[in-house]
Amino acid sequence: MLGILLAGIAPGLALLSYFYLKDKYEPEPVSMVLNTFFYGALIIIPIAFFEYILKVENIVQYDSIYAIFSSGLIEEFFKWSILFFIAYKSSEFDEPFDGIVYGTSISLGFATAENILYLMNNGMEFALTRALLPVSSHALFGVIMGYYISKAKFSKGLKWPLFLLSLLIPALLHGIFNFLLLNQGSWFTMSPYMMFLWWFGLKKVQLAEISSYNHFQKKSINRTPFKPNVRKGIIPTYK
Repeated sequence: MLGILLAGIAPGLALLSYFYLKDKYEPEPVSMVLNTFFYGALIIIPIAFFEYILKVENIVQYDSIYAIFSSGLIEEFFKWSILFFIAYKSSEFDEPFDGIVYGTSISLGFATAENILYLMNNGMEFALTRALLPVSSHALFGVIMGYYISKAKFSKGLKWPLFLLSLLIPALLHGIFNFLLLNQGSWFTMSPYMMFLWWFGLKKVQLAEISSYNHFQKKSINRTPFKPNVRKGIIPTYK
């Protein structure tokens, strides 16, 4: 049991540490990050309930494409709700990169709880595959969700289109992941998609880093000059 718990928890904490350490300007309180991680783990209960209702009540054909995508939408909606109501409204959410920290924290909390349950039911032999595919993909869905919700928080003008993107893009990517995994299920098909997710997610990380740099530069205009630990060069704007 201890081995399963460690194998289930380790990938999520490792990925969370990676993205947390990317926040180089004003790191978030560890307590807040762990709280959102815990909330992410807890939402496995309502998610399991809603997916069970969809299946048992035959609201959708569970093996259909619609069900695959609706499952992704349900999971991303609950993660988005925690991100918006707990993190977004917190005073600690005070720079663009924070969306990525909290988005990955919530997603990895859910992924960790799901991973532990899966390994308990199916065995340790799936630990590596689970770490490389579902756990990693949840982290990247959280990156993308957090990126767009940060744009909504720190952009002027209409925010609802960005809120919509912060939910629908991860849900769509999640649905595609589910479809490939359940209908193809081979490394030949999953590897290219995972490489795309990592490329897309890390691009968002890079843009969020640039945006946080610009954010603190603006704040320091009338105060002590801000000196971030970044390479010299032209800093592009956050688009």
